This record gives sequence, structure tokens and C-alpha cells, in this order.
Amino acid sequence: MNTRSGSTRIGRIWAGWRRAYVSNERKKPLSGNESIFEDLFLSDDPDLKKYVLWEGDHCAAILNLYPYVSGHVLVLPKRAVPSLQQLTDEESNELWEITNLAVTAITEAYKPHGINVGVNIGKAAGASIPEHLHMHCLPRWEGDTTFLTTVAEARMIPETLSSSYERLKKHWPSRD
Repeated sequence: MNTRSGSTRIGRIWAGWRRAYVSNERKKPLSGNESIFEDLFLSDDPDLKKYVLWEGDHCAAILNLYPYVSGHVLVLPKRAVPSLQQLTDEESNELWEITNLAVTAITEAYKPHGINVGVNIGKAAGASIPEHLHMHCLPRWEGDTTFLTTVAEARMIPETLSSSYERLKKHWPSRD
């Protein structure tokens, strides 16, 4: 509370990079593919710029550009597939293998009390890109919710995406 005027002061958390997400603007695929994820895998940009943590033959792990918390990883097939049932056996096996690698990296990098792993299938279930299935893997801590999510409809992310990327890459397990 401001003692001079008696009014409450509200601080600002600047996160301009989230504008497209909160305004429901969606980046359209550039190549005529079904999803922006497919464009990501066709790009010649380095993995650091695309935040690709690990890439297999059929699936990959990337950082979520709009994370709920630091260390929020997405695991997804490289081709646009809207549901688990439409995955090939190879894609399904690799999706779960990379999800396990992501959980291991998150555990080592962040030492969380728990980890959420989930998938939203279809727009009604909350999928932001319903045409391209993706698993969410994110660290959680007891008491990690704050008033910001409830009152301000905002999240506080205490590190940059590039810091999260470097931290997770450092702890990414080798694939045996």
C-alpha cells in the first residue's frame, strides 16, 4: 500500500513475447504443412534457436515457447498427428522413450517435488495446436502456485528460454 496516497500500487511484469499467445494469434505454417511444428523440423535454424532439445527419427523434444513454469518441455511426433491412435508403432515407441528422457532431464536439472506429464487431445480438451499431438512435461513444486495465476491471470517464469534450454541440454541423458 502506498502510504502517501492510501492507494494500492500494482507492479508490472513485462512479458511481451507472450502477446501472441494471450491474444489468441496463431502462427500459420509457412510451408503449407499442417502445423507450425512441422515447419520447425524443416527449418535450417540451429537447435538452440528452435529450442530443440533432442530429435529422434520420428519424434523430438522441444521447449514450450509459452511455458507454465521453467523447464516446460514438449515431446511430439515430427509429423502432424492429432491423436495417439494415429501414431505409427515407431512414433508411439519413440514418443514414450523421449518423454522418459525429458522427465529424467527435468528431474536432474530442476530437482522438482513432482512432474506433470500430460496431453490435451482435441480443442475441447485444451489443445492449442489440435492438429499436432504433443506431450507436456513440466516440473512442479509443493506450493509453486502463486496469486498471479489466480488473481492476475499471469505466470512468473524465473528464467529465460535460453537458460532453460542450456540447463536441460546439460542434463539430457544419452540414449542407449
